[in-house]
Amino acid sequence: MSKRILLVEDESSLHDLLKLNLEMDGNKVVGVKDGTSAVQKFKDEQFDLVILDIMIPGIDGLNVCENIRLKNQEVPILFLSAKNRVEDRIAGLKKGADDYLTKPFNLEELQLRVNNLLNRKGSATASANFGLREFSFGGNHINFEKHEAVGINGHYSLTKKEVLLLKLLIEHKNEVVSREKILQTVWGYSVYPSTRTIDNFILSFRKYFEIDPKNPKYFNAIRGVGYIFESKE
Repeated sequence: MSKRILLVEDESSLHDLLKLNLEMDGNKVVGVKDGTSAVQKFKDEQFDLVILDIMIPGIDGLNVCENIRLKNQEVPILFLSAKNRVEDRIAGLKKGADDYLTKPFNLEELQLRVNNLLNRKGSATASANFGLREFSFGGNHINFEKHEAVGINGHYSLTKKEVLLLKLLIEHKNEVVSREKILQTVWGYSVYPSTRTIDNFILSFRKYFEIDPKNPKYFNAIRGVGYIFESKE
């Protein structure tokens, strides 16, 4: 059975060469050339592997990787990059990539790495898995898989974007997450709308989870910087 590969590479000649070779190996390849399109494609379709250049237009490859990992922890991700410093490889792997190949590279090596990743257990054809499935704090409980929460004033059904934003903030507990990072990761925007887009979500979270929404303990905006989920638990 052929595997579905999302190829994200903006250099036209390399994009076409990789697509042709991957298809000659019997794979179904969907190719895009910018980060915003990659995020949208991954949202709309299922893939067994993502091959992702880091330096691409719109949302860069590192943020695309982080966006994918919020939605799916299983699909293998292979970074392609002209950056060959140890620090760059570590940064890519920390974002959730499974492998990192520096340019220029040998096609045979790429094919071996692709085959190794495809042969690993788990793929995007399975249902998306969250690394963080549930989380409790201050008498509140969130089930990310079921899109449900039990808050101060009762039970709530959460939208997909509420789940993604909550997960992003909680996974960066006690760290300020920038507005740009949130909009790239949760919304996939390369042109950012008003700050109020996120503020309205934060207001909802305060209503769900704060004893006194006007004096929040957990969900706070840091003016001019970003947003933070604060908890000692």
